[in-house]
Amino acid sequence: MTKVIPAFRVGKAAVGEIPAYLEICAQAKEKMRSSGNMLQWEGNYPSAEIIASDISSGCGYAVFIGDRPVVYFCLLDRPEPTYSKIYGGRWLDDSLPYGTIHRIASIHGIHGAARFVFDWCGELAGNIRIDTHRDNVIMRHILEKEGFVYCGIIYLANGDERLAYQKIYNQHH
Repeated sequence: MTKVIPAFRVGKAAVGEIPAYLEICAQAKEKMRSSGNMLQWEGNYPSAEIIASDISSGCGYAVFIGDRPVVYFCLLDRPEPTYSKIYGGRWLDDSLPYGTIHRIASIHGIHGAARFVFDWCGELAGNIRIDTHRDNVIMRHILEKEGFVYCGIIYLANGDERLAYQKIYNQHH
């Protein structure tokens, strides 16, 4: 039996689709909670205001199957301030420009979307950094499976610890 893989496409996120992105994030939070990750994305994070800010700054993206958004993520194309200091390790390369993925979330039942997003971002930026909560065992597994290297610990602006990863796709960007 042949498994049919849906065709993913990436597009800029749109303000009119914020309710769909919030639902995607709510489903991602359910996955986190069911796997024991009780602290990441607390309260109404990510909020409609945060997603609207991503969109207005040009870093909000969605992955679509047909016209339906099934993944939301932010790809920053400028340095992430919280990545300037890393503890207990070091970045693979601290001289190359890099993109940072934040707020990646998918609906239930979508497989291969993280790899698709990582490859798309890697093609665009060549060098990707991402962080996740220590308790996010699902994301940590996906990152390691996709060739991201654990680099150390960073701290968010509010002081929360995150595990930081990097993958260099192309040295020639």
